[in-house]
Amino acid sequence: MSIKNKVVIITGAGSGIGADAAYAFGRAGAKLVVNGRRADKLEETKQAIGVNAENVACLSGDIRDEKVSERLVELAVSTFGGVDILINCAGVFSPKPFLSHSLEDLDGYLRLLRGYFVTSQFAIRAMLERGAGNIINIGSMWANHAIAATPCSGSSTAKGGVHALTRNLALEFAGNNIRVNCIAPAVVETPLFDPILTKEQLEGFNSFHPIGRNGQVKDTTEALLFLADDERSGWITGIVLPLDGGVTAGRN
Repeated sequence: MSIKNKVVIITGAGSGIGADAAYAFGRAGAKLVVNGRRADKLEETKQAIGVNAENVACLSGDIRDEKVSERLVELAVSTFGGVDILINCAGVFSPKPFLSHSLEDLDGYLRLLRGYFVTSQFAIRAMLERGAGNIINIGSMWANHAIAATPCSGSSTAKGGVHALTRNLALEFAGNNIRVNCIAPAVVETPLFDPILTKEQLEGFNSFHPIGRNGQVKDTTEALLFLADDERSGWITGIVLPLDGGVTAGRN
């Protein structure tokens, strides 16, 4: 695996997909810079990784603030010497009918897209200094495949932008040896769903996926490890990988 000693930035690393990715990349020998809005959650992630403390740096803050994005990359450079991999994982999700969306809802989603955009700008500048790099974005199945039972036009609009950003950056920086890819998960059981679904409601989505079960964070983590590993996926760039148990394969 070509991840050992790579400098990896992970946003949204306080819980869910981002936290599990941090555990796995830490175990694979990466040097980590983890970000999330809550310092206590980041510290929990750091302690759970179980690697030497000098290999993990934490920066709390919301990447919707461009100063946080800038400091995040500066921390990676000053602590570990550069940036090799960026995983844009910070996210919010709250299904809501279109006519119920407020401008504040929409602005929150679009500012998160802006956070992905700006964080990638700062990271790519550092990657150009290294002569190579890798960005992996977290998109959404809903941006590819609308579901009547879970209307989410606000988040899907922003995640569609993440998918477009992925393809554009992949083409623009392919000549600089910087790969850019994206995964598009369906229902993955994380704390993201706690405010909007009961345990029973979440279990009801198992049958929504043709494979017969909801996604787990190990599913997203394995995809992230694959796309981050130049030895395994070095000829892949510009893809939006459906990670959805077969939902977008066709009608079930």
